[in-house]
Amino acid sequence: MLPATPMSTMPGASSAPVGIGWRHPHYAELLQTLPALDFIEVHSENFFAQGGAALAVLREGREHYPVSLHGVGLSLGSAVGIDPWHLDQLAQLVHAVDPVRISDHASFARASVAGQTVHASDLLPIPMTREALDVMCANVQQVQDRLRRPIAVENLSAYVQWQVSEMAETDFLNALVQRTGCGLLVDVNNLYVNALNAQLRGETQEPVEACQAWLNAIEARHVVELHLAGHVHCGDIVIDDHGSRVPDPVWSLYALALQRLGPVPTLVEWDTDVPELGVLLEEAERARSVSQGLTA
Repeated sequence: MLPATPMSTMPGASSAPVGIGWRHPHYAELLQTLPALDFIEVHSENFFAQGGAALAVLREGREHYPVSLHGVGLSLGSAVGIDPWHLDQLAQLVHAVDPVRISDHASFARASVAGQTVHASDLLPIPMTREALDVMCANVQQVQDRLRRPIAVENLSAYVQWQVSEMAETDFLNALVQRTGCGLLVDVNNLYVNALNAQLRGETQEPVEACQAWLNAIEARHVVELHLAGHVHCGDIVIDDHGSRVPDPVWSLYALALQRLGPVPTLVEWDTDVPELGVLLEEAERARSVSQGLTA
């Protein structure tokens, strides 16, 4: 088993390190202006091609900032196991950029259909069962053994639910950490989106209270990164689209998360309708201000 602590950054820092998701529209501008950020995060799969311009840009970014690799394709909860090609590519990328953190989601996307392994076009939720926990533990351990370092696993924004559940999501994630030594990436926006959708389904718990209960139940010492993002209300469902500024309720939950978890490295994500770089930097500065306000 690997230790759960090496991924944290700036130990003893009085405020949370803050970074942004570095997306293609901002590659050149960020390298030209080098704004004050503690780290940048990229989607791992965008840099799997051997050599080429994309990897060259990432290497240049790595010269100026610590890089966090955030994946969407490992399918850590898949019963058919980890795709060997995907893991090979990730291992090569990790070797090339020496990231400060590596993460993916508590979800599955690969499954066996009519004897063929297929890959879904979305991150699908896993059932909160002992059997699913065994599968995820084995897959996480395989990835960590190959990469020779712990990874972080992110809570999912889920739009469908399994009818069978044997434990709460927080119990599932806490057990995953205890058995594998991985870290946890807590996406505060995902928590709020799930709570809003639960309310739309008729559940009576107030969304902010539901999120606070979730944060109180998670093992704080294993949380190595927080994510902040925007979402969109679509009538009968709320979608985690990462396409707008962080809304006020999520900022309030972020302050609660920092009080509960400490000055955890924090990322502002924006993946659709990507605005000018200055907008992301404003959001990053607000995250820094929230953290500093709690430690002042």
